Amino acid sequence: MKNKVFKLIMVCISIVLLLFLIIPILKMFTHSTLAIFYQSAQEKEVLDSIFLTLKASFVSTIITIFLGIPLAYSLARYEFRGKFFIESIINIPLIIPHTAAGIALLTVFGDQFIGGRFFSHFGISFTGNFAGIVIAMMFVSMPFLINEAKEGFIKIDERYEKVARTLGATPFQAFIKIVLPMNRNHILSGALMMWARGISEFGAVLVLAYHPMTAPVLIYERFTSYGLKYSVPVAGIMILITIIIFSLLKVIQKKDVLNDHH
Repeated sequence: MKNKVFKLIMVCISIVLLLFLIIPILKMFTHSTLAIFYQSAQEKEVLDSIFLTLKASFVSTIITIFLGIPLAYSLARYEFRGKFFIESIINIPLIIPHTAAGIALLTVFGDQFIGGRFFSHFGISFTGNFAGIVIAMMFVSMPFLINEAKEGFIKIDERYEKVARTLGATPFQAFIKIVLPMNRNHILSGALMMWARGISEFGAVLVLAYHPMTAPVLIYERFTSYGLKYSVPVAGIMILITIIIFSLLKVIQKKDVLNDHH
């Protein structure tokens, strides 16, 4: 009897939190008519902002794959002084206000600062440009990819690399042909998490590159200018996109769990 009461209490408390999560999302799709959603989905400004958001987050994810995977591998395989400090630095973007992250990036990559002046020689400007959106998304979302890839590398037994080395493979060949394929699910999972997080980024992008408008900035602009009627449909479309990405992520994670069991 006591177990049943305890279970009932746990379920009731859980339902309260689930309703807190579900009701606002459902309300998003009932607040406006289907006609308004359809109209918004056809607007060039909306489509352009969504495509820009997906593209910028994708580019930031690809860059982080090339730059972040070696770091994730090093953190997983090597012990060195200052390792804890580096792991802490990687996670800083998760806890600082993202408007503050945008300000920090602006003090480096702004047109009048060292990073901005350096890249200007290559015709790259970050303030109010696509490149600015990319680095803003990259800064705030890279911990998801690096941490997930690191966890995957930790799970892989080092003996696989040692066997490959004894068979004549170089460390690089063992990494490319053995370790990376074995960690593909974790890397893909981390990449999807980073991509999804970049898509939703607002604060850092707003500071560094208000224009061209990403979807979150467009939602904010329409809300402040026209109210809920015109901001809700765009927000609803973005929620649908993130739900699709999240579903893909859960499929990959489930597949990874099954592989671990085998």
